[in-house]
Amino acid sequence: MRLFVALDLPDVVRQEFRELIARLKKDCPGARWVRPEGIHVTLKFIGYTDDKNFDSICAALAPVRPDQPVEMELRGLGFFPNERRPRVLFCEVEASASLARLAGDIDGALEPLGVARETREFVPHLTLARIEPGKISPGEVQKLVRTAQELEGKGFGSTRETEFYLFESILKQTGAEYKRLRAFPCVKGSP
Repeated sequence: MRLFVALDLPDVVRQEFRELIARLKKDCPGARWVRPEGIHVTLKFIGYTDDKNFDSICAALAPVRPDQPVEMELRGLGFFPNERRPRVLFCEVEASASLARLAGDIDGALEPLGVARETREFVPHLTLARIEPGKISPGEVQKLVRTAQELEGKGFGSTRETEFYLFESILKQTGAEYKRLRAFPCVKGSP
């Protein structure tokens, strides 16, 4: 199993991204665009693990709960590592402090199971496309960068999350598909 922990999005927000991706694909059809139904905020990538570890992972995640729900504003577009060498197009996530705490708590809960701690700072985002050098014309990339700049600060919705999920990532030739395996409340005092 290839596993990760993430926050999911409500359908009304997902629809905003469905429309945005359809618009952006016109500028840069050569990018690898994510399926709107698979957009999520990754909290921890676990990677490949044996099926027999599933119960241990769930047991480690069960007590993880911040004090507050996670509130997120989805606003603006950006590129990793930057606009001059774009490899990933993403939507920025402005979130309550409980999001970073939740990601850190999940990281700490899984470490005793042999899941390595993150070495990079947690940067919440929604991946929209991957840009492979040499597979997309420079003109396409520049059009995408210009459109992203035009959408700077544009809001794509907000959400208040009270659950996080353990997902399985199933790799296929048509792209990754994600399956929710287990839900966990992310507010203290929730069952």
